[in-house]
Amino acid sequence: MWEVLIEYQDILWEGFLATLYMVFCSTFFSYALGLPLGILLNVTDKGGISENLTVNSVLGWIVNIGRSIPFIILAMNLSPLSRIVVGTSIGPTASIVPLTIGAAPFVARLVEGSLVEVDSGVVEAATCMGATKWQIISKVLLVEAVPSLIRGLSLTTITLIGYSAIVGAIGGGGLGDIAIRYGYHRKRTLVMLITLVIIVVIVAVIQGVLGLVAEKIDKKNK
Repeated sequence: MWEVLIEYQDILWEGFLATLYMVFCSTFFSYALGLPLGILLNVTDKGGISENLTVNSVLGWIVNIGRSIPFIILAMNLSPLSRIVVGTSIGPTASIVPLTIGAAPFVARLVEGSLVEVDSGVVEAATCMGATKWQIISKVLLVEAVPSLIRGLSLTTITLIGYSAIVGAIGGGGLGDIAIRYGYHRKRTLVMLITLVIIVVIVAVIQGVLGLVAEKIDKKNK
């Protein structure tokens, strides 16, 4: 095993960095799209502060379609868009495009669910005190939902790590690409095992850190 590690250490390090780059960038952009969408889904729902069932139905329909498309199919069909946006359809940078679009609907539902958990009494109290809708969203809903949002961030990041391995199989780079190209095709089981261990460690670290942060914030709120 050590011989394999020494032989592939440079490739594994590059794959590790590429995976982190893809995951963190796509997480950022998926939240840039999914967070506002999740807020809109919550506030326009029945009983929301800006109830509009027509808008809510349309947004929900769009999100549900986005979530129902298998990611591998989505990634393969978004190659032209990646080429337009970043100038190439292969590599880690190109992979950020399908990763972002694939995760954004997922993020929207997570955000919506986090906001639903906020005690309606807190929202009613803010409304009675004359808070505007924007103030209720920014200073009540989002603030109260922070622990749940962080747990959602952990889930999203872990999901994107899995997605990054999938795009690696179709030229996206990262650890998934190494597992397929150097492990599966060359029948080097140890290479596949090592990449798997690295991915598991990344997941464990992210889940552990964000879990602790959410727990500490939760305790402070109590």
